[in-house]
Amino acid sequence: MDTPYKDLRPDATSQTIADVRHRLFIIGDLATDSKSNFYDQELMDGVMKYKLRHALMPNYILSKEHIDQMNEPISDRIKTIMLNMERCRWIPPSLEDQQEYVMVNIPSFMLYFVRDKNFDIVSKVFIGTPLTKTVIFSGQIDRIVFSPYWYVPTSIIQNELKLKMAEDKNYLADHNMEWNGGKVRQKPGPDNALGLVKFMFPNPNDIYMHDSPSKSLFGFEKRIFSHGCINVEKAKDLAISMLKDYPEWTTDKIDATMSGEKETPFFLKKKIPIYIGYFTAWVTRDGNMNFYPDVYQRDTRLNGMLFPQDTAYKSDQE
Repeated sequence: MDTPYKDLRPDATSQTIADVRHRLFIIGDLATDSKSNFYDQELMDGVMKYKLRHALMPNYILSKEHIDQMNEPISDRIKTIMLNMERCRWIPPSLEDQQEYVMVNIPSFMLYFVRDKNFDIVSKVFIGTPLTKTVIFSGQIDRIVFSPYWYVPTSIIQNELKLKMAEDKNYLADHNMEWNGGKVRQKPGPDNALGLVKFMFPNPNDIYMHDSPSKSLFGFEKRIFSHGCINVEKAKDLAISMLKDYPEWTTDKIDATMSGEKETPFFLKKKIPIYIGYFTAWVTRDGNMNFYPDVYQRDTRLNGMLFPQDTAYKSDQE
């Protein structure tokens, strides 16, 4: 019977640690390979570098999932790079020429607000579950809504809310909700499902970006919790940054409109481009090659379209 895998932590000793050390040396996260089987400070630094390149929690624990990821064949890594080079062709050519734009990468669970070629805001996000996927999309952010109402989607009303209302007649009132024109909406406030600010960009999928009252969810490694919209950890910072060119929108005014008392929309005079992409491999500005989890299994499908004879790539996945 196989011995169950135990998470590797600093100061542990095992042959697996020596194997990890060698692998991190081969892929460039360690400058040397001491061949030691002791989890020392040098290995801790290498593990941290590896984890940051793979959108993993920045700690020194190595789980079985991490070991399996390290064991992914180099041939698969090369193919992943090729697939993402193809995806780069899908980015609107004019995007990088814009003075400012938002880019969201679904697999890395990150948002970047770029102004004058620099990252003005870098924020964690969480995205849609595999059943309610966040879509790849290119559009224009045309308004920011402070202290928004949340209009509950019909699917949630039918599949979740009606049952809860049947069990508890006070459910809507207890959750700061109300009927409005035949629909259910949640009133503005700190517990609103959209948080205290949302960012709108017209699209046929009715997705948008917004704040979240569930701040603890941003601490997870794989952040796939929403019904498709993009939840932004630094939503307030993003709003402040987007409104830098609007003198009337002082920090005090933004704080006041985010008080949760009244919905306040503001239409941007200059729309901000947004691109929601799906990149499982990306070279950062410091030249590091980063790999991210294929959360929606899009790599396997794209590989089947571009290289139909290649059945070995990620063959262990569904």
